[in-house]
Amino acid sequence: MLCGMKTYPLAHTELKISRLAYGCMQIGGTWDDAPLTSYDRARARNVIERALAHGINFFDHADIYCHGKSETVFAHALRELGVPRDRIILQSKCGIRFADDATPGIPTRFDFSYEHILRAVEGSLQRLQTDYLDILLLHRPDALVEPEEVARALDELHRAGKVRYFGVSNHTAAQITLLQKFAQQPLLVNQVELNLLHADLIDDGLFFNTAPRPYTGIGGTLDFCRANGMLIQAWAPVANGLLFNPPKDAPANVRRVAGLIAQMARAKNTTPEAIALAWLLRHPAPIQPILGTTRPERVADSCRADEIELTREEWYFLLETARGRAVP
Repeated sequence: MLCGMKTYPLAHTELKISRLAYGCMQIGGTWDDAPLTSYDRARARNVIERALAHGINFFDHADIYCHGKSETVFAHALRELGVPRDRIILQSKCGIRFADDATPGIPTRFDFSYEHILRAVEGSLQRLQTDYLDILLLHRPDALVEPEEVARALDELHRAGKVRYFGVSNHTAAQITLLQKFAQQPLLVNQVELNLLHADLIDDGLFFNTAPRPYTGIGGTLDFCRANGMLIQAWAPVANGLLFNPPKDAPANVRRVAGLIAQMARAKNTTPEAIALAWLLRHPAPIQPILGTTRPERVADSCRADEIELTREEWYFLLETARGRAVP
């Protein structure tokens, strides 16, 4: 490794996870059934090698990413790199089903049925060429969820040694509470969209009982996760690059916060990516950003966030600039 990244202890486990994770959503190339190309394989290997070199030990997947090809190409890259399975932490997600899946004409839907959860995990294990997942997340909330069914699936996967730990993605406090009422396995992770331009979880607490109140349905989810020892993972942590490369027609607040990030990066002799990610890392929740780039140099630029600690004043300055107005 080029450096040793600081780690978080994952509550209720013995796992020590890197503060930054690598998200494998795009490494499988196209979002269709076209076969993987030599370019896809080389690109995946290069970016995974760079993530490992910078101390990232946590890799995030989902069964749907690039129609399963992201898991497949990841396994190929690990084999080529000779990375032992116990050196990394593998997380995957299930529960989203594409339109036409199983039957033509069927819509996109969410599926937390017992049968689908077991089938999805088997598929991920085969594609990842591993006997177990360290963590399985339930992807988007299923409006038709039967929590007893979910609990039965999680218990069976755990008992069979196929999944060590469990969590959710994009779930509210109330949805987590419902699942946890029936599940014997503790839910340890909630992966949500969170960045300076999409800070609803943080704004939910800061702007409670103020007018106007644009944030609904969140219900104290961030504080709920903190109180229950759930790790918050942030997907799209740099707002798909808007925080350091906004288009000319971007809203004024986006351009202003990108300018402030660039200014802070120059002052601290670091990268804009590092500043944007350090804003998330400064929160005591803690928050684990999921890097989504497929460019090795941007992984390196992002990992410099591990060296930066923003002051309280810098943190609020960034928040205020991104929102376009002061805190109440």
